Amino acid sequence: MPREPRYDILFEPVPIGPVTTRNRFYQVPHCNGMGHVYPRGEARQRGLKAEGGWGVVSTQEVEIHPSSEWSPYIEGRLWDDGDARRLALMADAVHAHGSLAAIEITHNGHASGNLYSRLPAMGVSAMMIDGYEPAQAYAMDKRDIANVRRWHRKAALRARDIGFDIVYVYAGHDLALPFHFISRRRNRRTDQYGGSLENRVRFVRELLQDTQEAVGDKCAVALRFAVDELAGEDGIRAAHEGREVVEMLAELPDLWDVNLSDWSNDSMSARFAGEGFQEPYTAFVKRVTGKPVVGVGRFTSPDAMVSQITRGVLDLIGAARPSIADPFLPAKIESGRLEDIRECIGCNICVSGDMTGRPIRCTQNPTMGEEHRRDWHPEKIAPAAQPSAILIVGGGPAGLEAAMSLGRRGHRVTLAEAGPELGGRVLCESRLPGLATWKRVVDYRIAQLHKLPAVQTFTHSRLDAGQIPQFARELGAAHIVVATGAEWERSGIGRTHRAPVGADGSVRVISPDQVMADSNPNRNPNGGDNETAPAARGRVVIYDDDHYYMASVIAEKLAAAPEVDSVAVVTPAADVAAWTHNTLEQAHIERRLHGLGVTLIEKHRLARVSEGRLELRHTGSRCARAIAADTLVMVTARRPLDALYWQLDAGPGPVSEALAAAGVQSLARIGDCLAPATIAAAVYEGHRFAREFGEAANPDAGPFKREYVEV
Repeated sequence: MPREPRYDILFEPVPIGPVTTRNRFYQVPHCNGMGHVYPRGEARQRGLKAEGGWGVVSTQEVEIHPSSEWSPYIEGRLWDDGDARRLALMADAVHAHGSLAAIEITHNGHASGNLYSRLPAMGVSAMMIDGYEPAQAYAMDKRDIANVRRWHRKAALRARDIGFDIVYVYAGHDLALPFHFISRRRNRRTDQYGGSLENRVRFVRELLQDTQEAVGDKCAVALRFAVDELAGEDGIRAAHEGREVVEMLAELPDLWDVNLSDWSNDSMSARFAGEGFQEPYTAFVKRVTGKPVVGVGRFTSPDAMVSQITRGVLDLIGAARPSIADPFLPAKIESGRLEDIRECIGCNICVSGDMTGRPIRCTQNPTMGEEHRRDWHPEKIAPAAQPSAILIVGGGPAGLEAAMSLGRRGHRVTLAEAGPELGGRVLCESRLPGLATWKRVVDYRIAQLHKLPAVQTFTHSRLDAGQIPQFARELGAAHIVVATGAEWERSGIGRTHRAPVGADGSVRVISPDQVMADSNPNRNPNGGDNETAPAARGRVVIYDDDHYYMASVIAEKLAAAPEVDSVAVVTPAADVAAWTHNTLEQAHIERRLHGLGVTLIEKHRLARVSEGRLELRHTGSRCARAIAADTLVMVTARRPLDALYWQLDAGPGPVSEALAAAGVQSLARIGDCLAPATIAAAVYEGHRFAREFGEAANPDAGPFKREYVEV
């Protein structure tokens, strides 16, 4: 169907210096954990975004010299001609679909530790390097500044020669050397590059002029600048120095790419910021410059995008996370298929890939990171050579994804869910504070299932092992998939404790499932001693041995509950919600919990529960302390709900005799009932099962293509 006329403005071409983008959709630079290590994966992934309609597709940070390298993090690299040949794969892949290719070349100064090159770090001033390496950066002299300018110019020329259309000067996120020169907190120089703002902007101005002179006749030159650090008077503020910098350089770049610093502010999760949250900080830029402006805000609504353009906030709709969740978002808007958009949920699991040195992944889009190595396309899936009838038991994220993807392949699928609604753990967790957008995982898949006539779903359909053979026979189902999820342990078994924690019953011990059940009509899996009363009450202590988001959202929920007197979070980790450093949320979480009056006790393990008190031991000194509690919420391990699978798996063959007699040929388990992990992992496993089902595979061969270093 044709697109709605009100969205026509999004598909207008926009001149950017000497080049023109075919529409206003702009994938801004973002990391993907591929870079110089997996160049074919990099090229395929970015090329698919161009195929999906993004008018400009950018790299991630691209290192220009061994004195600024990010190992063990996997970024782009443009040190020599070999790197150039690998990056050319991406530019060619983007051009193949009529889009512009942008490259963010950068020197990161003291922000990069040079752990691979082992060169001493240099910085605008002498200071400790970022991160935890016990090393300092030396203050750059005039020769160093001249060298960085030369390296930057050389990288720009290489980028032009291999086909990039837009070349960046990167001054954002408190990561890039040009930003450090501008920053009063970083720049303590007393020469012509320090002191006044005009002096601190000098280096950025020189890089822009160098780049324009080198490649400006053929390539657009973009400046990526963080206009506000959300650090008050200690940092750059949009109303003060941020605006002054834009005014000083207003017409020098061909494009302004504006955002917030640091990365944890620029990519705030949905728990802490909504769609378009950067507008109050970046809206002034178009009033200052006549050059086109691109900005971000986790835009998923085409109406919000149109509003940004018509109100004069932005010229180009920038996106990183929405382009990850749906590389074909522009194409779907253009063809009038808004209901088919996989909207970003703002969970930041994509960021965790870069933070942990591995290829990117996405909760909504299980093909992300698998475009080259598994040859997965986000919108295409091979039809089944021999369509089958399949029964899936469990309608959580793994079951929903498997049903949808199997249905798209042409299989006849029946999905049976025990509860009154589809969604499983996503349905429960989306009712917790700040996680409402997570329900998009369920909503998207249910909407797609409605389009598949060969897929039928049933709720209120709890099946036991005795019923399934007969049900399978009635359906003609030859294959059974168990996707019954998992439940939280209450025993304390987790990372720290491999055996149950001793408890005398004086403190009520509950799980997150029970806390969620208070506001969830779907189920109350663990029950309780008083089903009419809230699960948590009085003095509540949450023991977090999971280290992800759950303990903190439970704390936030209970801190607002009238039946709760106080909330404390105890964790063996050095920080509350320690793993959320990888999703850029940890500092935001800690500030919020402090603001709610939640007591945080880090580096303590739970030793015992007795006489209305929790005995804690410091993880280092082993010193003991005790705190009183009425309710203890255990956020530790999760137990797979796999009893049904084991009851059905009653023999050494592919299926039990009872299943075989009913015509069943295979039995499998997927998602949390196999190996509890993130929602992203459950969706991925549901998708992988669907892709691989019925396909011949060599169990002794690798599951995907590998990229090898040239020898």
